[in-house]
Amino acid sequence: MILKSYIQDLLYRYDCVIVPNFGGFVTNKIGAKIEDSVIYPPSKQISFNAQLTHNDGLLVNHVASVEKLSFNEANEKVAKIVAEWKQLLETQSLHIDNVGSIALNDEKQFTFEPNKKVNFDIASFGLAPVDNLSTIERYKEQVKPLNPVVEEEVITTSKSRNSVLIKYAAAAAVLIAGFVGANKYSQNIQMEELANEQNALEQKIQKATFVIDDQLPTVNLDVAKKNTNHIYIIAGAFQLVKNANKKIEELQDKGFDAKIIGKNDWGLTQVSVGSYETKEAAEDALISVREEVSEDAWILVK
Repeated sequence: MILKSYIQDLLYRYDCVIVPNFGGFVTNKIGAKIEDSVIYPPSKQISFNAQLTHNDGLLVNHVASVEKLSFNEANEKVAKIVAEWKQLLETQSLHIDNVGSIALNDEKQFTFEPNKKVNFDIASFGLAPVDNLSTIERYKEQVKPLNPVVEEEVITTSKSRNSVLIKYAAAAAVLIAGFVGANKYSQNIQMEELANEQNALEQKIQKATFVIDDQLPTVNLDVAKKNTNHIYIIAGAFQLVKNANKKIEELQDKGFDAKIIGKNDWGLTQVSVGSYETKEAAEDALISVREEVSEDAWILVK
């Protein structure tokens, strides 16, 4: 089984791929950038987190689907390869094709060097860095000033000029008189409408009488506080829904109230063995679930 290639395939589709009992590979999106006259397209930078060791089912389900194995068989194969990797890291580095290299430092801690030549961002497929950018020279156009336009003088006689002024003065007087008259008429109409509205309002107030004999009854609302959190024990997460349904049948045969509670952030269908009112009750039940069902069962609070 080529586990390294499976990790690489999943990193193109998911933001996090966890290798159980080993660590998780996490992708971080980086936008396009320019460095040293080179344009780099958007990409996904790979990092390694040794604290992410919990089996979320993504990698194991992928192995089981590709190699036509059961979940338990695929889980055992992955665990065997992880043991070989840990033994290899005691003496040398572990190289994962197109992903990066993992090594142990003097303090027995994982160090990771990503392979920056591979871009796991599908949206940037086929885009390569562009270098040797030449400086763009802007063309500056010279604007020539316009020659001023000399207006021709209009020569009029004093008699014609006086007659024009008399006509303009007469027209202005007519307009002013009409405006004053219209404004005064409009004010009179508004005053009459305002007086009519006030009289009508006073008559309505005089006729209106409000009598309140009884007080409104007091209503006591007994609202019980309800826990809005949903607490589940998860038996497993599956990429295929048919595998999740198969797991539900197995759990129901053992007497558990198993059901599907939706998908997690990685698109895996989660199967619950039951729900609980408090986290303490779920922790008590988790002990027996890990003994009877799966050692990897965990508590989920939604």
